[in-house]
Formats: sequence, structure tokens, C-alpha cells
Amino acid sequence: MPRYLPAFQLSLPTRPRLRLRQLGGLLLAMVAAASAGAATNPLPPNPLAGTWTLEEAYDLLADGQRAEPYGTHPAGLLLVGPDGHYSLQIFHETRTPFASGDKWHAADEEYRAAVLGMSTHFGRLDVDMVKRTLTFRIERAAFPNWDGKAQTRPFELRDELLSYKVPKTPTGATPVSVWR
Repeated sequence: MPRYLPAFQLSLPTRPRLRLRQLGGLLLAMVAAASAGAATNPLPPNPLAGTWTLEEAYDLLADGQRAEPYGTHPAGLLLVGPDGHYSLQIFHETRTPFASGDKWHAADEEYRAAVLGMSTHFGRLDVDMVKRTLTFRIERAAFPNWDGKAQTRPFELRDELLSYKVPKTPTGATPVSVWR
């Protein structure tokens, strides 16, 4: 039966060992140079990085009226990291607990209210300050049709308020979100 020795017990001729040291030194020098370049030329942080609290979430209807599908005082957070990763949650101002107390056993109406009473997704957020657009690169969403999709939205940033319009819904409504 063959016997295998751990790598540290193998003896190599002197010349190949020297080459390994030279390659190791070259690799170390390359990593150091790359690190120095990255330190002097860092990627700019996402200009919207931080924690945003929802101020308003409403729909502009086709006839110009305004509807509030999450109530008059919805709750929500938009978290944006300096690298562009984001997490967004919007919830209806009132949420009725399931009568059973068990999320796996509820009435159809309870499930419907729970799903329609929230909008949540996460992924990467690209900001184009020149075009004034946000591109949400959605990895996962409570609404599965958005998984893996990119949505570009016009935005305004004024007096510490961020607002943007979501693409029109099939009913013709344009959802608007306002964050502080």
C-alpha cells in the first residue's frame, strides 16, 4: 500500500525551491501593487448610501388623482450600502395579525392583505446623477415577477428627500416613493 507524506515532509531539490520563493515574492509584490493602486483609486461610494425612512408611498392614478395603497402613514426603510447593495421594505400602516397566530394556516383574505400590504426587495442600486435615474437590480422581491429584473426609475433629491416613480402598473397607476 502506498504511503503519502504530508506536503511539508516532501523534500524538493534546492533549485525548484528557489523558484518557488521567487514566484512567491513576485506574487506578493503584485498583490502589494494592486492594493496600493486600489487605495489611491477607490471606487466612489454610492451617493445614496445610508438609511432612508419612508415618508410617503402613493399611486398617481391615470386620471391624476392620488391613492394610498399602504395607508396615509406607511412604514418603510431603504438601506443602501456604499457598494450599492440595498434592501427596501414598505409596509401598510396597519397590519392585522392572522387569526390563527400561524403564518402557515390563515384565511385567503389574510394572505391577500399581507401580500398586498407590503413591497419588499433587495439587490444592487446603481445611481446615475447625470441622468437622475436609479436602477434597482433586483435579486429577490416579495413580488416574484421582479426577481432578477432591473428597473430604472427617475428620481429627485431635494432638501434631504429622495423621491422616485416606479414603472406604471397594469392598472395605469404610477407608484411614488418618498424617503428621508
